[in-house]
Amino acid sequence: MKKTAGLLRIFNATKYSLKGLKSAIKYETAFRQEFILLVVAYIIVMLVDFSIYERILLLGSIGVVMITELINSAIECVVDRISTERHDLSGRAKDYGSAAVFLSLLLAVILWVYLFSCHFFS
Repeated sequence: MKKTAGLLRIFNATKYSLKGLKSAIKYETAFRQEFILLVVAYIIVMLVDFSIYERILLLGSIGVVMITELINSAIECVVDRISTERHDLSGRAKDYGSAAVFLSLLLAVILWVYLFSCHFFS
């Protein structure tokens, strides 16, 4: 396989990344839901008088959820591509990916609750 270098490599990497995002929006329900969550979160964050640092934290936490969801979806695709047969290791790989998404969501919820409670109840 011939490798590209320089600006062409960056261009190709960008093209593949955008293709991945388009595919995730098309095929992954959870990613679509998290994308909508990001849009709603952006609107909320811009309407409330948060500092720039709080805004970055709040929106970044949703971004981390979306990144984790993409990694989880990639794990699921690879496992399903290898075999549709049930196997303990395949199940564990999928469960680990799901657990990562869960932890990123939990972190985002904790951060949102904390910053909103500090903002409105202090």
